[in-house]
Amino acid sequence: MRTDETTMTTTKTADETLGYEQARDELIDVVRRLETGGTSLEESLALWERGEELAKVCRRWLDGARARLDAALAEEADPEEE
Repeated sequence: MRTDETTMTTTKTADETLGYEQARDELIDVVRRLETGGTSLEESLALWERGEELAKVCRRWLDGARARLDAALAEEADPEEE
């Protein structure tokens, strides 16, 4: 396995353990750093890629929360299924 493949695997594993708030806070920091500027093109691209990954983590958490809410509302609407 190449070094960049190892880094990507490690990052994906780390992202899977991030909570929503952690991912959101890091994403806010990434956006702030991009908006501030002063980084090289390479650094900006790396920040952008990290932001995309963090956005995916947040989306997974939000999708999971939506599914749980939908299930709870469906259960509430049809109590005969118990």
